[in-house]
Amino acid sequence: MFLVFTDRLEALGAWFDQTGWQKLQKLCLVMITCLIILWAMSLVGKAVNRSLGAALKEGNPDAVRRAKTLGSVLENFARVLVVSFFILETLQEFNVSVGPLIAGVGIMGAALGFGSQSIVKDVIGGFFLLVENQFGVGDIISIGDKHIGTVERMTLRVTMLRDVEGQAHYIPNGTISDLVVMSKVFAKALVEVEVSLDEDVVRVMAVLRELGVAMAAELDTVLEPTEVPGIVSMTPHSCVIRTLTKCAPGQQWAVGREYRLRIAVRFQKEGFSRPMPQRLVWNRHWEAPH
Repeated sequence: MFLVFTDRLEALGAWFDQTGWQKLQKLCLVMITCLIILWAMSLVGKAVNRSLGAALKEGNPDAVRRAKTLGSVLENFARVLVVSFFILETLQEFNVSVGPLIAGVGIMGAALGFGSQSIVKDVIGGFFLLVENQFGVGDIISIGDKHIGTVERMTLRVTMLRDVEGQAHYIPNGTISDLVVMSKVFAKALVEVEVSLDEDVVRVMAVLRELGVAMAAELDTVLEPTEVPGIVSMTPHSCVIRTLTKCAPGQQWAVGREYRLRIAVRFQKEGFSRPMPQRLVWNRHWEAPH
C-alpha cells in the first residue's frame, strides 16, 4: 500500500511539473481577482457608510434609508459577481470550454424567459423602485390591504417587510401596487375626539390646542403644534373634533398614543363628560271613547 501511495505522489509531482504549477498560478490569480472585486465592493460599501454617517449628522432620514438600500443591493450583487467569475475561470483552467456553456445558458435563459416572465418583471420593477427612490430600507410602507410593515431588506427581485407582530413578508417587486409610504419626510398623527354636545365645544377645542402646543415643546418627534381644523361629524348626542399633529416620519403612531393619553388626563381634570347615547320616549295616555 505504501508503494501505491508513493506512485500516486510521483504521478502528482509529474503532473505539477508539466502543467500543474501553471494551473495553480492561474487559479491563484483568479482568487486574487475575486479578492480585488470584493475589496472594490467594500470600498463602495465604505463610501455608502460615509454618506450614511453624513446623513445621520445632517439629520436627513431619507438619505439614510437610501444609503442602506443601495448598500444591501450592492452586497448581493458583489456575491453573485464573484461566485460567477470564480466558477467560470476555474472551469476554463481545467480545460472546460465555457463558450458553449455560456451559449447553452443563454439559450436556456431564453427558453425559461417565456415561462419566467414574472422574474424579469420583478427585476425590472426593483430597478425602477431603486432609481425612482420610492422607498428604502427603514421605511414604513403599505402594499395593498395585506402588507404593512417596515422594510428590512430589498433586492432587485423581492422586498422584505416586518410587520408589528414580527412576521416577515416577502413581496416580489413586480407585484407591488397601491403603494403607500408612511415615513416620507414627515407624517401626521390623526386623532379624532368625540365630545358631548352638552359641553362647551369651543372650550374643548382650545384645550386640544393647548395640549398640542405643550407636546410640541416637550417632544422632539413633534415638528409643529397640533392643528384643530374643527368638527368633522355630528350625531344627536355628540360631535367629533379632528386633530392633526405634524411629526417625524414613522412617529405618527407613538405621537398619537401620547396625545390621546394627555387628552384623557386633561379631560378628567376639566370635568368634561363623556358623550352618552340619549333616547327620547313619549308616553302618551289614550282613553277609549265611551
